[in-house]
Amino acid sequence: MKIGLDIGSTTIKCVVLDGTDSIIYKAYERHYSHIVEKAAEVLARLDKEICKGEKALLSISGSAGMGLATACDVPFVQEVFATRVAAKRYAPDADVVIELGGEDAKILFLTHGTEVRMNGSCAGGTGAFIDQMATLLKMTPDEMNEAARHAEKTYTIASRCGVFAKSDIQPLLNQGAKASDVAASIFYAVVNQTIAGLAQGRVIQGNVLYLGGPLTFLPQLKKSFDKVLKLTGTCPENSLYYVALGAALYSDKALNLAEVADRLEKYSATASYAFDPPLFASREEYEAFRARHAKASVPRRPFTGDVGKVYIGIDAGSTTVKAAVIDEEENLLFTSYQPNSGNPIPIIRQLLMEIYRAHPGLEIGSVTATGYGEDIVKSAFGVDYGVVETVAHFTAAKHFMPDVDFVIDIGGQDMKCFKIENGAISNIFLNEACSSGCGSFLQTFAQALGYDVPEFAKLALFADRPVDLGSRCTVFMNSSVKQAQKDGASIENISAGLAISVVKNALYKVIRASGPEELGKKIVVQGGTFYNEAVLRAFEQEMGVEVIRPDIAGLMGAFGAALYGKAKGRKQSTLLSLTELENFTQEVRNVACGLCGNNCQLTVNLFPGGKKYISGNRCDRPITHRGAENPLNLYEYKLHLLESYRPEPGPRGTIGLPLALNMYELLPFWHTFFTKLGFSVVNSGAASRKLYLEGQSTIPSDTVCYPAKLVHGHIHKLSKMAVDTIFYPCMTYNVDEHLGDNCYNCPVVAYYPEVIAANCHELQNIRFLYDYVDIHRHKDFVKKIGAILARIWPDITRPEVYAAAVAAYAEYDAHMAQVRAKATEIIAKARSEGRQIIVLAGRPYHVDPEINHGIDKLICSHGAAVITEDSISHLVEKFPTSILNQWTYHSRLYAAAKYIADQPDMNLVQLVSFGCGVDAITTDETREILQEEGKLYTQIKIDEIANLGAVNIRLRSLFAALEQ
Repeated sequence: MKIGLDIGSTTIKCVVLDGTDSIIYKAYERHYSHIVEKAAEVLARLDKEICKGEKALLSISGSAGMGLATACDVPFVQEVFATRVAAKRYAPDADVVIELGGEDAKILFLTHGTEVRMNGSCAGGTGAFIDQMATLLKMTPDEMNEAARHAEKTYTIASRCGVFAKSDIQPLLNQGAKASDVAASIFYAVVNQTIAGLAQGRVIQGNVLYLGGPLTFLPQLKKSFDKVLKLTGTCPENSLYYVALGAALYSDKALNLAEVADRLEKYSATASYAFDPPLFASREEYEAFRARHAKASVPRRPFTGDVGKVYIGIDAGSTTVKAAVIDEEENLLFTSYQPNSGNPIPIIRQLLMEIYRAHPGLEIGSVTATGYGEDIVKSAFGVDYGVVETVAHFTAAKHFMPDVDFVIDIGGQDMKCFKIENGAISNIFLNEACSSGCGSFLQTFAQALGYDVPEFAKLALFADRPVDLGSRCTVFMNSSVKQAQKDGASIENISAGLAISVVKNALYKVIRASGPEELGKKIVVQGGTFYNEAVLRAFEQEMGVEVIRPDIAGLMGAFGAALYGKAKGRKQSTLLSLTELENFTQEVRNVACGLCGNNCQLTVNLFPGGKKYISGNRCDRPITHRGAENPLNLYEYKLHLLESYRPEPGPRGTIGLPLALNMYELLPFWHTFFTKLGFSVVNSGAASRKLYLEGQSTIPSDTVCYPAKLVHGHIHKLSKMAVDTIFYPCMTYNVDEHLGDNCYNCPVVAYYPEVIAANCHELQNIRFLYDYVDIHRHKDFVKKIGAILARIWPDITRPEVYAAAVAAYAEYDAHMAQVRAKATEIIAKARSEGRQIIVLAGRPYHVDPEINHGIDKLICSHGAAVITEDSISHLVEKFPTSILNQWTYHSRLYAAAKYIADQPDMNLVQLVSFGCGVDAITTDETREILQEEGKLYTQIKIDEIANLGAVNIRLRSLFAALEQ
C-alpha cells in the first residue's frame, strides 16, 4: 500500500492507496497545533486498522511536515510537487490550480511547464482568515456561506491581513450593514487577494481546478472566483486530498508505521528551544504582585434610589459595548460589558431601559458616548456629549494617577498609546497594520490550542521556560508556535511566550520604544488585555517599571466618558425617556449617493422623530448638502487644476498619459509639451476601486504601494480609449528645488514604467513609450526627448521640440505658482476665521481621492483648513537633516515640517502608503523635526482600505490635544 500524509497548518490529511492506486482510506482532521501527537496518532491507527503491522510505502508532505519527516527518516515530498503529481494523474487537462488551505494559498500554472505562486508573509485570503471573519460575524464558515447566498450588494474589504479586514468590517456592522452583504464581500476580498497577491500579473485562464478546504466547503467562495475570473472552475472529487494523493503516488520507501510513530514521540521528547526567564520566581512574588495591583480600584456604591444625580458613560467599541454609571462623588454604581453582536444599538437600548426600570425617577446629569459607535449612538438616543476615545481613556487614567505621563490601552484588536505633557496629550500611537500586540492575537492562539482566554492566561503564570517568540506578526508567530511544539514546549510555556510577545509587539512594533525612559515613569495600563496577569507582568518586566492597572481596565473608556460628562455638566440630560426607548425603532437602508463622482454606498439608519445617521460617505455632502467645492481645501483645488487639462485636436495623433504617481504633478508639463507638438493629449482621469480591480490581474507584486498598483488600472483604461501612443517615461530625477542633497524620484516612481511594460498585456497592440527621460536639466531634456520622438515621428524638428519644452517648463512653473498662491489665500482666510491649518503632507499622487480616501474632506469637516507640503516648502532655505536628503518629494516634506515650527495655528499630518520602504526613513525624520520644535506629529497609513474609523480617531485626538 502507498500512504500519503499531508500535514498542513491547521489539518492533517491522510490517503491510503492499494496496488491499483485506488483510494481505500482517507481522513481529514484538525490538529489544533498538536502536530506531533496527532501525526503519531494517525500513523498508529493506520498501522493497526489498515496495514495490520505490515510495512507500507510512506511519504509526508505539507507546510508543517518537513521537520517531522526529516526527524523520523521519512521521505518528504514538497507540497507543490505533490499537487502537481496528483493533478497530472486525476485532472490532466487542468491549466491552473488554485488551492486555499488553512494558512497557505497557492496558484499553480501548469501550461508551458509548472510555475508556482505561494503566499509568504501573510495568511490573508486563506482558511484561517475566513475563520477569523466568520467569528467576527458570529457565524460558522458554513453559516457565512449560506448568508452570502442572499447578498444584495458588496463592500470594499481588504483581505491582505485580518486586521485590515476587521478595520473595514467592524464599522460596517456597527453602522447597520447586512451580515449577508458583508459575508459576500469577504469572499470577494479573498478572491481579490488571491488574484492580486498570487497571480502577480499572470492571467488565470483555461481549465481551473479548485482545491483545499475553503473552496471545497464554501460554494459561494467558488462562485465568487468564477465571477471575477469570468470562467467556470472545477472542484474535483477528493479536492481536499490532492497533496496527500501526490505524496502517496510518489512514495517509494517501505516503512513500519509503528516504528515511525515511535520515532515521532521520541522526537517530541528530546527537542529544545530558546526561552525567556519565568514571569514569577515564586508563588509569594505572584501574591505580592496581585496585592499591589488590587490597590488601583474605583470606590463602589450600591445603585439605590438615593444616589442622587448620575452620569452615564457608554463606550461603543469595535467588538464590545461598555457602560459605566457614576454619582456626584465619582463612585461607581453600575457597569456593563458585553459583545455588540455587530450592532450596538439594540444592546444599548436594552441597557438604558433596564437602568430606567430598575431606578424609577432617576436623575440623569449627562450621558456621554465614545468609541467607534459614538456618532450612531448620539444620533439614536439623544445622548448629551461625544468624546474621542483617546480623551476618554486619558480622563479615566488621570482619575487613578493625576500626574500620569503615559497611557497604553490594549484592546481586542486596537491599541492606543499616548504621551502626556503639561496635562495634554502630546503624542499618539495607534496600531494600523498589525494586531499581534492585541488581545485578539492571544484569543486566536488560545482557541487554536483548545482553551478559552482566561484559562489560557492562567497557564502562563508559573511556566518555567516561556518560549522566546520575539515580536512577530501573527502568521509568522503561528509557525514559531508550531515549531516550539515540535521542539517539546508545553502549553504553559507557549502561553507565557505569547504573553511576552504581545508586550514586545506593543512596545517595539507600535510604539517603537527603546526603553522605559522614552515612555515616562508614571504609566497607566488599561484595556481588556491587561486583565491577563501574564501580559501585565510581562509589560512590567520588559519596561522595568511598576505600573498602575485599574481594576476596571476594560471599562476605562466608559468610565472616562462618564467623568468627562460630569465635568462638562448639564442641568437636564437630553437622553430619550423610557417611553421613547420602548417605542424606539431602527430601520437600515442602503443607498448610493450620487452627489459627486465618488458614488459612495451609504448606509442610512433611520430613527424615530425623523433622526437619521448616515455612514459610508467620504465627505459630508450627503449630510450638509453643501456645494462640491470647499474653498479651504487645497487638495480639491489641485484636482480642479488638473481637470482643466483637456485634449485639443492634434494632427499628429493622440497620446495617452496615465494619471498616476509622478504624473499627478507633471501632467501640466507633459500635456503642454505634447499639445504644442501637435498631439491630442488625453489622460486616464482620477482612479477608482473599479479601475484598480480591472488592472489587478497584471500586478506582479503584492508588497508594492497601492498608488503603484493603481497604475495597472490606468494603463488598462487607456488601452480602451482611442489612443495611438501611451507615454509614461522612466524618470530617475525629479525637478531640482534645491532643498536637498539631490533630486531623485523614489525607485517605484522612477522605474515603474519598466514594470508596466513587462506585465501589462494590454500594451501588445499599442505603442508604449517608457524611455528614460529627466527634466531637471533643460538642455539635456531637449536633446534626449528629441532623439526619442525622432525615432517615431521623424518630421518633428529640433526647434519644435525646443519651443514645446519652453512652453512646458513655463506651464509647470505657472501651475506650481497657482498652487502656492491658493495656499496663501487659504492660510489668510483660515486665520481670519480662527481655524486650525493642517498641512496634509505626502506625495503629489496622494491628491487622488482613491488613494487618500477623502481624508482631506474629513479634516475639513472638523473645521480645519487643508494645504499641502509643496505649497509651503519653497518658503524654507535648505537646512541640515540627520539623514541623506536626496528625494525631491521628501525634501518638501522636511521643509514643510520646518516651516510650521513657528506657526502656532499650523500642524502637519503625514500620509504614508503601506508598502513604502522609503517612508521608514521619512516618518522618523519628520517626527524629529516637529518634536524638536514642540509640535505634534500625526501619521496616517493608507492603502486600499476605505474605512476611516481609525483615521478619524487620530484626527479628533489631534484636535483635542491642540485644544488642550
